[in-house]
Parts: sequence; structure tokens; C-alpha cells
Amino acid sequence: MDTTELVTATSPRLYTAGAAFYFDRATLARGKELGLDGFRFYFLGRGGVLGDVEWPVVYSAFGYFKPSLVEAIWDSARQVADPRAAGRAHYAACAEFGRTHLDGVEGLDAFCQAAEAVDEAVDAAGLTLYAGLSAEPRVDDLPGRAMQLAALLREHRGSAHLVAVVASGLSVLEAHYMRRPQDFETFGWAAHETPEITERHRSAQAAAEALTDALVAPAYEVLSPDQRQAFADGVAAISAALAQPAAD
Repeated sequence: MDTTELVTATSPRLYTAGAAFYFDRATLARGKELGLDGFRFYFLGRGGVLGDVEWPVVYSAFGYFKPSLVEAIWDSARQVADPRAAGRAHYAACAEFGRTHLDGVEGLDAFCQAAEAVDEAVDAAGLTLYAGLSAEPRVDDLPGRAMQLAALLREHRGSAHLVAVVASGLSVLEAHYMRRPQDFETFGWAAHETPEITERHRSAQAAAEALTDALVAPAYEVLSPDQRQAFADGVAAISAALAQPAAD
């Protein structure tokens, strides 16, 4: 399995797995302890690694959301809770989600070793949200750590993709609508703001996806053939485990 095959095989699964804890019942409960509803804990938790910053900084790292929504949610959330504390609570909720869903999954040790090698190899220049999360300490137990690493590598690709979208000549509004039209209004955009998509936009979207692969691939080059297989197997096992209902 070469690097291109590894990235192609694992990226879609990491995209889903790394976000699986965002609105989980236990995550929402942790947010409530801080006085935050689900959407505000999502914003303050994910963005809390950036610090107690002004909302344009969060918008620059998140992308895709309408700026006025970022301003409203971020500013109202940070009036209730400290962003850094919320960020740590959010990553702790990620680990707890892993303990609930990944306990007993085989191959997590080898997956974690490979994922950490990738993290160490990343050049984080321009990848602000990823860099913030990468600097956070991770838990020691395998299920929790594996889930935190899945979330981290999702942020790696997400940050790289935002760079690629801009470099490919798309607006974040256009990119978001093409990828997630069903979530367009959830991200703050109004129906009348729906962009007209042409073949030029579709070509730019394909170019952005290819550039994203090119941006993330160097970090995976450090893996040996055995590590690549362990990483791919680990992502598949995590994805399969998260598709199953958690035991009560």
C-alpha cells in the first residue's frame, strides 16, 4: 500500500470517525456542565485550542460557516465559559467517547503508534486548527487515545482542505454548498444565498480534493509498510466499532 492508496482509503473514514463524538449524548452533557448548549460547546470546544480570541480568528480556522453565525455563537459562548477550559473539556469528551465505543478493539496500539508518527511528521504551517489541537496533551489509555488521534488527523486533513479550497479559487460558501448542500442553512447561510454551481466550480472542487491529498501525503510518507497497514487496519476497525451501538 503506497501513500496515495493509504490516504485515499482512510480519509473518508477518518472524516466520519473523528467527528463522531461532537454531538454524542455524553459530549452534550459535558457541555451542559459548562453552561453551554450543543452548538456552543461544539464551537467553543473545537475552537478553544485557539485561545480566548476574537471571532474572526475562529472563522479563519473553521471556514465554511457564515461569518455572522461564527460571531454570534462564539461570542455568546465565551461569555459563559473560558475557551481554553472548553477546549480541554471537548478533547476529554472525545477520549471518553473512545472509551465507550472502542474498548476491546484490536490493533489500537499499532494504530496509535502510526498515527502519532504522522502527527510528528506534519508541517503545521498554515494549519491553525490542527496545530492547536496537536499541542493538547492526550490521554494514556488506548481507546481514549485512539479516538483523540482520529479527531486530530481529521483536523489535519480539514485544515489542509481549507487551504486547498482557497488556493483552488473557490469561496468557502461554494465549497460547502457543493459538499454538504443539506447542511447549508445549518451553517448559517440563507436559501437566497445558494450559489450557482457551474462546471468551473466542479473542476475547482476536484482540484481542491487533489491538492488536499498532496498536502497531507508527506506526513504519511514516514510510515513503514507495516505501519501503513496497521494504520489502515486501525482506521477500519475504529470505523466499524463506531458503526455499532454502544453497550449500555
